Amino acid sequence: MKSIIITKWIEPYKLLETIKEDYTYQDFTFDTISKNIEKKKFLKELESSQYSIGLYMKNVNKYYLFKKDCEFDVWSKLEQVFDFTDSDFIIDTDLEQPFNMVDLGKAEAGIIFA
Repeated sequence: MKSIIITKWIEPYKLLETIKEDYTYQDFTFDTISKNIEKKKFLKELESSQYSIGLYMKNVNKYYLFKKDCEFDVWSKLEQVFDFTDSDFIIDTDLEQPFNMVDLGKAEAGIIFA
């Protein structure tokens, strides 16, 4: 798996709505007690779904799973909508990195590609 960690400030719901335009989705809502349980469910579903991406955002107690029945380059669309530059995001293969950076307030969101 790889992830794109967005470090530039963005409006979280604009990000969510932009992705929702092209995917069906489900969310995994959590609280402090259920966070790790829901994360495991979310990652398991993400790994088992072809053409899917995951989203985790700062200050939102949900993991989002987006599915589509064919490949789609969501990142190109997001780059255009948010006018990202190379310094606005990090590409990483460490699955824990997007979660850690968002939780520490060092990133706005993490997009995980299965």
